[in-house]
Amino acid sequence: MRKRYLIAYDISNDKRRNSVFKILMGNGDHVQFSVFLCQLNDIELLRLKHELKQNINNKHDQIIILNLGPSDSDIHTKLECIGKPYSPPVRVMVI
Repeated sequence: MRKRYLIAYDISNDKRRNSVFKILMGNGDHVQFSVFLCQLNDIELLRLKHELKQNINNKHDQIIILNLGPSDSDIHTKLECIGKPYSPPVRVMVI
């Protein structure tokens, strides 16, 4: 089962921050400066965590992963926006 995760990061080094950004771009939707929404199954989450751990400094950097529940649930019941509303990007599957 796929779940939706809100992932935010605070990375002090430009090179590491760019690396984390690229990793997350390949796994989710960039919703704010250092915030991503990702829909992942358990194996994808483990792989993502492993890759992220390889690209940060544990003493200086932080990545927060918040489980928002099943990806097929209504995101608007869990996510409240003040100001501009969240509008999920339209995804097109190419086969």
